Amino acid sequence: MQITVNGEERRFDGALTVNELLTEIGLDGKKVAIERNLEIVPKSLYDGTRLTNGDKLEIVHFIGGGAPDDSIQAGNDPLIVAGRTFNSRLIIGTGKFKDYEENWQALQASGADMVTVAVRRVNLSDPDQPMLTDFIDPKAVTYLPNTAGCFTADDALRTLRLAREAGGWDLVKLEILGDEKTLYPRMPETLESLKVLVKEGFQVMVYCSDDPIMCQRLEEEGAAAIMPLGSLIGSGHGIQNPFNIGLIVEQSSVPVIVDAGIGTASEAAFAMELGCDGVIVNTAIAHAADPIAMASAMKHAVIAGRQAYQAGRMSRKQYADASSPLTGLI
Repeated sequence: MQITVNGEERRFDGALTVNELLTEIGLDGKKVAIERNLEIVPKSLYDGTRLTNGDKLEIVHFIGGGAPDDSIQAGNDPLIVAGRTFNSRLIIGTGKFKDYEENWQALQASGADMVTVAVRRVNLSDPDQPMLTDFIDPKAVTYLPNTAGCFTADDALRTLRLAREAGGWDLVKLEILGDEKTLYPRMPETLESLKVLVKEGFQVMVYCSDDPIMCQRLEEEGAAAIMPLGSLIGSGHGIQNPFNIGLIVEQSSVPVIVDAGIGTASEAAFAMELGCDGVIVNTAIAHAADPIAMASAMKHAVIAGRQAYQAGRMSRKQYADASSPLTGLI
């Protein structure tokens, strides 16, 4: 029997069930999701699903695309997304770190309790290769599966359906990219995909442009959170259009989380001072000279920015206003 697994043609002696195939390859069925001829195979059917000659399979898992330190979290001011409560308003990524161990250490330093994860093919040539779940426990930290690298609606929908099968996650991050140079969001396809996912029971956090009208449409169609870019993904340019971000915050009744472009801690604080509900950071931490120290800095910046926003900024004045009273001046 000949079947195609993750794009590679393979021959097997006799018929196999999905479970038997996983055993022969050396994979743990609990850690992967399987698509057969573009249809997801539920884990409960692995034993009873017999493969036939010519089948095409995709076997995927989560890759990098502890309990947080609650002592300095804003404990009575949690982030709430789709009815779920998070202690930290900082979300970090799981890509670009030198290894999963460093990723884990950065997560601990950041205090985050949600991480974005990508869905990719399993490495069939080395099934014992470490997996993200070996280092970051999805029972202790919320995984946010995303569609990083997807340039079409079909690819994004397939990816998130596989993600739900792999781990049961229905809180997901949708992003459909327009081109490889800017990674700017392709908004018409994003909006249409959101509608499909909401109908299928997903709770969708949406990476989007900083267009207030489009953000309003996303919320109307059921987005669980609006995630406008600060600047281009991985660019480190910070927030380029604070005016629009402010408008989006003002009009939104769901969380607004700045996604993309944050380069250093002061920019994360600035996002929070604008009234945003949270910040996603990946490259700024992973590519810092000291990722662990930067993760800690981001934690403090997000907390400080949130507290500054709640405290209320002083009004700007045209001229100087002395701090000390003039009464009693010598």
